[in-house]
Amino acid sequence: MLLGKCVTLAQFIRVAEIIRLIGVVNAGAWFGSLLFFTIAAGPAFFSLEMTELLGRPHAGAAAQIVIARLFQLQFWFAGVALLQVLAAWLYTGRPVQKLTSVTLGCVVAFVLVGAFYASPRLKALHLQKYAMQSTSIQKVEAARAFGAMHGFSQLANLLVLGGVLFHFWQMYRHSPVSRFAPANKFRPPSNGPNAG
Repeated sequence: MLLGKCVTLAQFIRVAEIIRLIGVVNAGAWFGSLLFFTIAAGPAFFSLEMTELLGRPHAGAAAQIVIARLFQLQFWFAGVALLQVLAAWLYTGRPVQKLTSVTLGCVVAFVLVGAFYASPRLKALHLQKYAMQSTSIQKVEAARAFGAMHGFSQLANLLVLGGVLFHFWQMYRHSPVSRFAPANKFRPPSNGPNAG
């Protein structure tokens, strides 16, 4: 009977470790994709080589296409992160740490605001800025508004990057411990009347 309980506990810990591994890999890949875009891909669209090759309006339009794909990728990462936290909570019975849930909630909120507000607004301002039918005043106003919105989106991107890094650290450092086997509280089997 004790062997059966040990096997069950071992299986339980393996499942909890797999759930944790999914969280660590997901958070690491999410952080890596954001870091790559922030440091390499994003700035490449506005480099001298890219603007000479495509022209500034087309380089900006190409960047918007890549940003839209980045948001799609972030939706997947955010979805997996939320499901992983939910699965870990349901499987282990441990409450989700407040800081972890608040951080993940803020990151998801920034991603949603970026995807459904900032990105479409930047696209519209970019079109207005380079449209042939726009007057010079409209172009100046669009450029100013674009600069402010781009600054906001860069700040939001850095906050998301920091939040995802924190989430990765949280996933990495927490071990899967269940409500059934609390850490450092193993008891020898009892021989009393309730021993099963």
